[in-house]
Amino acid sequence: MNGTFSGDTIAAISTPVTAGGIGMVRMSGPQAFEIADQIFVSVSHKTVSETGGYHGLFGRLHDEQGEIDEAVVFVYRTPRSYTGEDVVEICCHGGIYLVQRTLRACISAGARPAQAGEFTRRAFLNGKMSLTQAEAVVDLIASQGQQSAQAALSAKDGAVFQKIHRVVDKMLGVSAALAAWIDYPDEDIDEVSGENLNQSVMDICDSLHTILKEYDTGKVLREGVSTVIVGRPNVGKSTLMNLLSGEQKSIVTQIPGTTRDIVEDTIRLGDVVLHLADTAGLRDTDDPVEKMGVELARKRLNSSYLVLAVFDSSEELSAEDLELIKKIKDRPVVAVINKTDLERKINVEKIREKIPHIAELSASAGEGVQALEREVRELLQLSSLDSSSGIIANERQRACVEQATKTMDEARQALEVGETLDAVNVCIDSAIDSLLELTGERASEAVINQVFERFCVGK
Repeated sequence: MNGTFSGDTIAAISTPVTAGGIGMVRMSGPQAFEIADQIFVSVSHKTVSETGGYHGLFGRLHDEQGEIDEAVVFVYRTPRSYTGEDVVEICCHGGIYLVQRTLRACISAGARPAQAGEFTRRAFLNGKMSLTQAEAVVDLIASQGQQSAQAALSAKDGAVFQKIHRVVDKMLGVSAALAAWIDYPDEDIDEVSGENLNQSVMDICDSLHTILKEYDTGKVLREGVSTVIVGRPNVGKSTLMNLLSGEQKSIVTQIPGTTRDIVEDTIRLGDVVLHLADTAGLRDTDDPVEKMGVELARKRLNSSYLVLAVFDSSEELSAEDLELIKKIKDRPVVAVINKTDLERKINVEKIREKIPHIAELSASAGEGVQALEREVRELLQLSSLDSSSGIIANERQRACVEQATKTMDEARQALEVGETLDAVNVCIDSAIDSLLELTGERASEAVINQVFERFCVGK
């Protein structure tokens, strides 16, 4: 799909449309310099058209109504720009009125309003980046922690593209050897010998399965994880919720059954985003309102991925505690041993028999959050994740790898049952197509449109 793209000149606000120190309007296209010269006069009287690439000018903006603001204009000449076209970035004071008026001046002088993601789309069409690099721009903007930002930045630098192409290159090597053998069956081609061919296909299958496994872990970094706080009444669930959220989200009293509705918040536990829900204490009750709360808690327990099961360190394990342990022992769960500031009576080892990840803390004293963070990271396998290695980032990419994995598994099975090498090669070629759709090298217009629909205007 990549090639030289030349279109009209587009303009958009590329900073948040809110009051700030600096606002920026970006233009890209063949008339970008000419348009900038119509609305900007530098203090040196040097025009934008006369300015070399990667240089800036200070001066003042104006439109038909008069002076707008002072500004700094940066010049990027084709092909050494973000889009591969002539690009101008106009930086003025960040008032909403000033930035919007600057954009209107650009449009009045001949630019057209940019569509969502159109700058990055032009970069892709002009061969400045792959489709995976383009998608990484969105992920970098949306990143919520160090690891997710590192994963997105690595993808923008080409890590995903390179990882996928290492697998594609292996496939192409096998496919080329098979094609040569098919055309010249009498030739002795080592790669096509039974053992070598089987090993090559197995290695490719293993690589694809690893990429899919990394996606599941990486998804947690990008999107966060649905998390529920459960336990019997008065073990400190609401206090824990308030501690993690940093504010009084849940009402805390000594009266059992205080929390009856689900209280929700999105919080960061270190580098992990948790979509957190505090629930009613799990117990049998005759109170009709509390009973509804308990039923909501059980439903949320079933629908959430991560469970924070809270236990009272100052009391022995109750029948409700044991029933909860039995119910969640095969789930992704961290047992939170709360109230460690009180005399211990709980048998932690009995919990550890069923739940290996345990964090001890005192929610009321605000102590022990780091222990909880450590256990959550280990449980979600984030501690061992290399975020710079090139992790596929979204459902589109996952679907492409999944399809490639399916067809390579079919190739492996075809070898096992003695199918013709022609059939094996068809499977490999299909897998190659799936991976090149991922990188954008064989992506349809519909796929490309789908990718850039995720972008905001101005990027």
